[in-house]
Amino acid sequence: MHAMLDVLMQRRRAWAVALVSLILGLLAAGLLGEAERDATPVDSLPEGYQSTEVVALQQELQTTEESTAIVLFAASDQLAPAELDELQKLFDGAAPQRQQTSSGPAGPPGGLVPSEDGTAAFGVLAVPGAGATEIAEQVTELRTDLQEGLPDGVTAQVTGPAAIQADLAAVFDGANFRLLAATAAVVALLLIITYRSPVLWLVPIVVVGIADRAAVALATHTLAATGVTWDESTVGILSVLVFGAGTDYALLLISRYRDELRLDEDRYAAMRRATRRTAEAVLSSSTTVVLGLLTLLLSVVPTTRGLGLACAVGVVVAALAALVALPFTLVLFGRWIFWPQTPRTGQPTLVDARSVWRRVGDLVSRRPGALIVSTLVVLAALSSGVLQIQTGLSQSDQFLEKPEAIAAAERLAESFPAGSADPTTVLTEAGAAEVVPAIEAVAGVDSVRPVVEGAGPQDLTRIDVVLEAGPGTSAAQETVRELRAALEPFPATDVGGTEAESIDERDAAARDRLLLIPLILALVVVALVLLLRSLVAPLILVASVVATYFAALGASWWLFTGLFGFDRLDVGVPLLAFLFLVALGVDYNIFLVTRAAEEAPGHGPREGMLRALTATGGVITSAGILLAAVFAVLGVLPLVVLAQLGVVICVGVLLDTLVVRTVLVPAIAVRLGAAFWWPRRLG
Repeated sequence: MHAMLDVLMQRRRAWAVALVSLILGLLAAGLLGEAERDATPVDSLPEGYQSTEVVALQQELQTTEESTAIVLFAASDQLAPAELDELQKLFDGAAPQRQQTSSGPAGPPGGLVPSEDGTAAFGVLAVPGAGATEIAEQVTELRTDLQEGLPDGVTAQVTGPAAIQADLAAVFDGANFRLLAATAAVVALLLIITYRSPVLWLVPIVVVGIADRAAVALATHTLAATGVTWDESTVGILSVLVFGAGTDYALLLISRYRDELRLDEDRYAAMRRATRRTAEAVLSSSTTVVLGLLTLLLSVVPTTRGLGLACAVGVVVAALAALVALPFTLVLFGRWIFWPQTPRTGQPTLVDARSVWRRVGDLVSRRPGALIVSTLVVLAALSSGVLQIQTGLSQSDQFLEKPEAIAAAERLAESFPAGSADPTTVLTEAGAAEVVPAIEAVAGVDSVRPVVEGAGPQDLTRIDVVLEAGPGTSAAQETVRELRAALEPFPATDVGGTEAESIDERDAAARDRLLLIPLILALVVVALVLLLRSLVAPLILVASVVATYFAALGASWWLFTGLFGFDRLDVGVPLLAFLFLVALGVDYNIFLVTRAAEEAPGHGPREGMLRALTATGGVITSAGILLAAVFAVLGVLPLVVLAQLGVVICVGVLLDTLVVRTVLVPAIAVRLGAAFWWPRRLG
């Protein structure tokens, strides 16, 4: 690579390489475009679990592509018989292409079911549609139709699976564009503040922006070609990661290039040295991140596997953009690109300047033991919040802003058995006459209704079970567990539905954490051992990253419960937060220790680490603040899981860059001296 840089980093060749790199990126983004796929109901459900099997089998039982909507009419006072007749006519006439169905909760097929308190009535409709978009359009039309001719004092709302699917689609309508725009704006603002230049920030943001579009195109086509599942949130998280990682790599390169311009009048020679000395850190960190992301391919959740593969492709593209497109583009401009802080030959470099980071290094060298103890105490105090974490979001807790489908389900539960809006489903090869008595004997079951008898290729019977407990409660989930235990003697019998899915998702998340977290740690340790040729340093660095993760999770839990009003953490957040924090934390570790290894031969291990802190402290802090802000942008999507993930990563990255990488790791390295690098000898 060094020889290639020497050949290519010349004026004419630099123009050609920069132009070709940017054109290839634009072509990849424009010609390939983002691949599309039709979502399926099992995309985000763990494979091999009962609830997932029920959803898959229900698709086989359906002769047409459709979903179910529940229409709820409600009033503050009792509905008069005349009003019920009027509502029945309104219900019958709502969008003729939708058919009334008897597949919902118990009640007269095709008719409205009044509540015992007389303040509400509901009916069930089959909503035809070949995909989420078509179903969302049908639900929107249904909601509009129901408002025409509605009696005074009566409200009409739509809930059920079709309505929830429609409201979820509305969340992502234009969401990726909003997320991309917000991410680009945050990156641009922070680059302007970092460089204090009206021009320089444009180069990295253009290069990274093209890399992002190319990464989205390449990643989605890779997923499509390999048959790996992805969903709407995959592209959004991918863009955030590409912008964050790509800009981090760009900050490291530009910082080193600015230093080299203070040592060499020839900007091409300066860029050659800057790229060579940056390449090791960028390639090492990106390889480690990619390996960590690829471990998600072992998850039992299809969309999690897709996220891992897509983000791995994105990091590869971001690294290539930082090491190929950016150097050859940046070097085309003269020193004036840094104006008004134009680097001049003979100016002191970062490592020799008496900056704030040198003063931090002096403090670390004077009191390493005290700083180690105090930092560990702070991290331990923050980590204590982990002991209080509750996981598992109910369906009503998935949205930051409550949509109509959730509000209607809550109102339905006030006048009907709590599980009426979303009954638990039992699919069995045994007959209803055998299974129904066993179901009715389970405590917590309100009503049982066979819906389909002996249908499909497996001669399946479908039974809807309405639970007494409210949706998302521990009582409802306990009833489902008892129901599964009661039905174990019956062959080929599965229990599904929302409550069963919550149980299975929690079990699958625990399985993934148990498998993937040790694997990620092992890969990171091996990568650091190979990079640093040391045994002690990798273990210390990984331990520091793990400590940061627990501190971030604990601190975030206090923020969630005290500031944001979240009572629970989504089951998938701990694993994804661990992956991103460990992988990205290793980035900053590598930036610091590779520079320390470079400085140690001339200055010794202790002074080498302090000089590395002086040289990289500013760029690591800038990169960390930028990355934290970029992940916080996930909050523009009104989904709780993405907001929680963004907050945990934001807090973790800030802790890592401002405390762990700035104080704890340098203090440990200074305290241990040459032993930090054992068995490698530096100095």
